[in-house]
Amino acid sequence: MPITSKYSDQKIETILAEIAAVFDKHDASPELVLMIAGNIVTNVLNQNIAENQRKAIAEKFAQALMSSIESTIH
Repeated sequence: MPITSKYSDQKIETILAEIAAVFDKHDASPELVLMIAGNIVTNVLNQNIAENQRKAIAEKFAQALMSSIESTIH
């Protein structure tokens, strides 16, 4: 069953395009992009999620990430 987001595809695509433009501007390697993305996730969890919920949300995030890449592997 697909996950339904409360955010429009257009909003998500617009933000992703803007972020990608910043990475392109700085000629960021894939490794740097992943490091920055990980730092963003860590900061969001630490600054916006109650300490007793962080691990569970991080695990759900990791599972969603794995699902998104596994669906592209044939």
